[in-house]
Amino acid sequence: MSTPQSLLTRLPLPHSPTATHASIPQIHLGLYLTSGKTTHNSTLHALRAGYRAFDSAQMYGNEAETGQAITSFLSSPENTAKLRREDIWFTSKLSSNRSYDGARASIQKSVNRCGLGYIDLFLLHSPYGGKAARLESWRAVEDAIDAGEVKVGGVSNFGVKHIRELLASKPRYIPAVNQIEVHPFNTRQSIVDECTKNGIIVEAYAPLARALRMKHPLVQELSKKYGCEPGQLLVRWSVQHGYVPLPKSEKQERIVGNGDVGGFNIDDGDMKKLDACDEYLVTDWDPVDCP
Repeated sequence: MSTPQSLLTRLPLPHSPTATHASIPQIHLGLYLTSGKTTHNSTLHALRAGYRAFDSAQMYGNEAETGQAITSFLSSPENTAKLRREDIWFTSKLSSNRSYDGARASIQKSVNRCGLGYIDLFLLHSPYGGKAARLESWRAVEDAIDAGEVKVGGVSNFGVKHIRELLASKPRYIPAVNQIEVHPFNTRQSIVDECTKNGIIVEAYAPLARALRMKHPLVQELSKKYGCEPGQLLVRWSVQHGYVPLPKSEKQERIVGNGDVGGFNIDDGDMKKLDACDEYLVTDWDPVDCP
């Protein structure tokens, strides 16, 4: 089945608590491990290419640079589409789970640092810290939503047990997304199934597997078959699964290419072949089973 896609494509967010944020852009620029001028330039390259969503975090140390780049672009002559703040989706994440008061103050600092007036999506970056800290931090996200500082809340790196724990606590707001490492070499099927069952959108970080499998024979074969770059094939795989991929690059041509995946469709047989590449390849941390 064909899946039309462009950088303007959005997916519905069943658990968004905010009417203005009932859908989410499907492709975001990942800003992991970028800083300073690199962050600024990458964000500008992406805005010029048509990206509308940017994934930052307290831990990345680039909330301010991302926000400054967005603000400068919106007020510049380059903004020929007359985009406004509300047309852009900015994500950040709590660096560590902690007490309610600590988390609440940390969220407010992120809002101030980015300089965008509010944060579209704020995530608990991991489940580390234990049950009490997770639930207290989530309560802080809920209150930030009520205060208008955050529009949508979510989690990241949550395993099945963490999702069930949070839902069992009967939160005021159900997390709208779970951002996890997902690509054909780590399909995280049990977590994906739990998210799908509960209406939680899966955001796929490291959708390119940190370029560790670009030379994989099947990736090479299918890239040639569909006339695309290996990175485009992997982003397209995420899109067709209904995920929100966060491809990262600092190079303008790669940023453009990673967002340009609407010109081909991976057929069902080839999707299954890619799914079968699962080897539980973890390219960074793996907190999904932590206590």
